[in-house]
Amino acid sequence: MVRETLTGSRIRERRLIAGLRQADLARQVEISASYLNLIEHNRRRIGGKLLVDIAQVLGVEPSMLTEGAEAALIATLREAAADAVSQVAETDRADEFAGRFPGWAEVLAGEHRRVASLERTVQTLSDRLTHDPHLAASLHEVLSTAAAIRSTASILAETGEIEPEWRDRFHKNLNEDSLRLAESSRALVNFLDESDTGEDRRGVPQEEVEAFFQAHDFHFPELEGAGGDIDALVSGAVELGSSSAQIIARAALAQYVADAQELPLDRFQKALEQVGVDPVKLADIFACSLQTVFRRLAVMPASVTGGEVGLVISDGSGSILFRKPVTDFALPKFGASCPLWPVFTAFTRPNLPIRRRVSQAGQTTASFDCLAICWPREALDFDRDPLYHAAMLILPVPAAQAGDQPGLPVGSSCRVCPRKECGARREPSILSEEF
Repeated sequence: MVRETLTGSRIRERRLIAGLRQADLARQVEISASYLNLIEHNRRRIGGKLLVDIAQVLGVEPSMLTEGAEAALIATLREAAADAVSQVAETDRADEFAGRFPGWAEVLAGEHRRVASLERTVQTLSDRLTHDPHLAASLHEVLSTAAAIRSTASILAETGEIEPEWRDRFHKNLNEDSLRLAESSRALVNFLDESDTGEDRRGVPQEEVEAFFQAHDFHFPELEGAGGDIDALVSGAVELGSSSAQIIARAALAQYVADAQELPLDRFQKALEQVGVDPVKLADIFACSLQTVFRRLAVMPASVTGGEVGLVISDGSGSILFRKPVTDFALPKFGASCPLWPVFTAFTRPNLPIRRRVSQAGQTTASFDCLAICWPREALDFDRDPLYHAAMLILPVPAAQAGDQPGLPVGSSCRVCPRKECGARREPSILSEEF
């Protein structure tokens, strides 16, 4: 049932919400109750002055009766239905449900958005609790201090007569360790409650570099032409607080400059206008490698590429060296990523391009075209094992094309992945109820 034919259903629902009888509404708009009954059962079309009069009596805008729920609400309902793996919902009747029961539709859509928000929160907290070095150090300090106090207390409790000199020393140790435990506990609480307010909370160097690139939206116009000063950029970046982060940033910006020289911005923009976001054709035009095109596409503004472009670069250990996020494709902040990502499959086929359509379970029904390539970092040598890097370009698939090809279900990391049946799972999900 199309949305335009549901005006009568919406009138009926709004009338019931307002507490009006059918006869009362009919009298106020000067039509017969039988005619209003036909309208409410969608057996008579309505428009013009009568629609305006009914909307005025019900206290709503006429568009609320003719158009019903917003498209975003209906899209959210369909996402909720698609994510409900244990139930089968009538997605083709989402318009009708939203039109007849707008209140319940808002409740359901709100709960779905809340679940998605909770999933993101759980993922962030899980990454932080599992891998944050500052938290690990704080916990170690608390546990080691508690163990020292327990050891001293055991000696005092189990030993009989103790020389006054030793007893005083143990008491002094207990007092000092108790103070240290109090300070450590206070620092841990402050870390958990105010982690975003401390001036010296910087995280690991890779986080600093990612914050630096995100602050510039991954694009550096001053490095596009000749004469770009990498040292000035790095030294003036407030995000790069540690020397390690500055070293990593300099290397990344040096790669940026090399790519910009190989694929100059003006020529690259013209090539994009001709062939679109097609890495193979672009690599052919510039006679360069696919990974160079991947990196170049990832640092272009969305206005140049015509939409978002994400990028992940990994080494052979599975560690992510560079990431540019894209909406609805979750990238773990810490820890291992999903082994089903095409970027890791690329390591099994060096120098062979791979394309996979994927969809991440648990948050939305969005699909992505992932293009991956693996290449040796250095020239091959008979006396040395090759070291490989792999890159994965992440391109959102328009909703109108998402149904053309089913996406391979992937996750962000096993720890927060809701898929129960997965041969690549390394550890149980912390989501015991599983969204």
